[in-house]
Amino acid sequence: MARRLSFAIAQPITIVGWFIASALLIALVIAATYGLSLPGQDRALTQAFYYAIIASGLYFVIAALMCVTVYGAYKGHYPQEFKLTMSQRTLMLQTISFMVYMLAGAAVYHRVEGWRFLDSVYFTNFTLLTVGIGSLAPKTHTGRALLFPFAIGGIVILGLVIGSIRSLVLERGKKKLGSRMVEKKRVQLLKKMYKKDQQNKLIPIDSKEQADDLGMTERERRKSEFELMRQIQDHATQRQKWNALFISGSAWLVLWLVGAVVFWKAEHQQEWSYFQAVYFAYTSLLTIGYGDFTNFSNAGKAAFVFWSLLAVPTLTIVISNMGDTVVKSIRDLTDYLGEFTVLPGESPTKQRAKQLVTSVTSTFRGKEGREETMDEPPGMLGEKEDESTQGIRGHGAMTGATDRLAGEVEKEELSAADDAVQRGDEVSRDAHEYHYQLIREFRNVMKHLNENPPRRYTYEEWAWFLKLMGEDEEDQSLHRKPPVKVRNDYKGDRKPDMQQGGMEDEMDEQRQWSWLCNRSPLMGETGEADWVLERLSVTLEKELKRQHKSRKDKGQSRVKVEKDEKKDLPSDSGSSGTLETQKGAEDTG
Repeated sequence: MARRLSFAIAQPITIVGWFIASALLIALVIAATYGLSLPGQDRALTQAFYYAIIASGLYFVIAALMCVTVYGAYKGHYPQEFKLTMSQRTLMLQTISFMVYMLAGAAVYHRVEGWRFLDSVYFTNFTLLTVGIGSLAPKTHTGRALLFPFAIGGIVILGLVIGSIRSLVLERGKKKLGSRMVEKKRVQLLKKMYKKDQQNKLIPIDSKEQADDLGMTERERRKSEFELMRQIQDHATQRQKWNALFISGSAWLVLWLVGAVVFWKAEHQQEWSYFQAVYFAYTSLLTIGYGDFTNFSNAGKAAFVFWSLLAVPTLTIVISNMGDTVVKSIRDLTDYLGEFTVLPGESPTKQRAKQLVTSVTSTFRGKEGREETMDEPPGMLGEKEDESTQGIRGHGAMTGATDRLAGEVEKEELSAADDAVQRGDEVSRDAHEYHYQLIREFRNVMKHLNENPPRRYTYEEWAWFLKLMGEDEEDQSLHRKPPVKVRNDYKGDRKPDMQQGGMEDEMDEQRQWSWLCNRSPLMGETGEADWVLERLSVTLEKELKRQHKSRKDKGQSRVKVEKDEKKDLPSDSGSSGTLETQKGAEDTG
């Protein structure tokens, strides 16, 4: 994290260290199992023994996964360097804080209640996870009094950890999984169109004959591409939500049933049946914790601590994914049933029935999200705003400050344009009006950044933004036929071809692209408002630099002209001598 060593050096050292730690623990476990001969028949392995088995397995899995990462980076599937993001750092720090808090509480209860330390770890675990099994409980007044601040503090830290898991795993994971799903759907659609010999609709129109054959202009063809891309996004988004629910639900089911097997074998002295183990795992997994079945063996307690730390966050992810799919469908169905029964609305019954059918079918076909109500582009081509935009206006100190600064620059550009009109300088007037439009749209797009769900622009809005960036949707020279397969690697210094909005390379040369290709601004993980805002700012920066350079060149040329004029003028002495000569000539005449 401190980057005192380069990643290429630190990674192999870390991998070797994990493998060595795993090997040492495995050797100690084997020695404790087979190498010791203790007298007596009534003996049992401690919880520390089982924690050592769990730790050795985790060390080996971590090292193996890091080896997979190294291999993937070597093959070009991952970048060569890895830097922790702020959300990743936050999750790491919060997880470490939770573990330190739980172990520190175990040390306190080990001292206060006289329990063994690992029994205290077992107690703090099911207490902070709000399972409340009840096999261990404080007996002293000191232990019960300490429970008040300890429990509430631990639950708060646990909530922070779960919130970080949600923001990191769910939000970032959804973006990555969603972009891959969009790419998969894009490839499927293109293959289907090529198979049905419909690829002529994907070829840029460069002649009037081709436009007559297709019955559309280049702008209309591009709009059809855009609408196809929107359909791909909608289907992929809905598919991704159900896939995420299936994956998280499967993980939860595996933890439940496999955990039941572990508890069934670990508590064989209590003669549990598998159904009883399933019942215990279910009540613990849902943090119900009746306490009628509890772990008494050392193996069961160690397994429960490790299992519960995995199971509770997994359950949180499942519930969150259900909120995007199943719960949403049930909520919509409940609302419509309420309109038909106890809370009828103003719409006719037939219309409500049609809305119900449309809502249910769109949930499974992927046609949901924010309705695109803006029929006209913003700014110079339209001033239309919806309620969500008006609600966000002015929120946020940084957004407000940037908006005010952009407003001042906007006024300056308008004033400069007026001055240019008075001077009769049409070129300068056009430049300042162009800057004014860029700044105005920059301010408008900033209001869309925090919208939820994220803003999705119409084709007319995109065409206007692209025109401001120097690209015309009617100009086929910057358009191309979308490829099916794209390069997606990190070898050498090359950037992956599957990169959102990669319409310009490092030399500022515009590259050909399509709404259905990997360079489309609708591909990737960046939101549409973020993409537009970044490109508008880059375009404005280039324009201001070009203007500054033009003024500098004009100033240098003006200085050069003045110097040349001074060189062409005769000197003072020469001028006076000439005048005297002319005067003498006149007197002589």
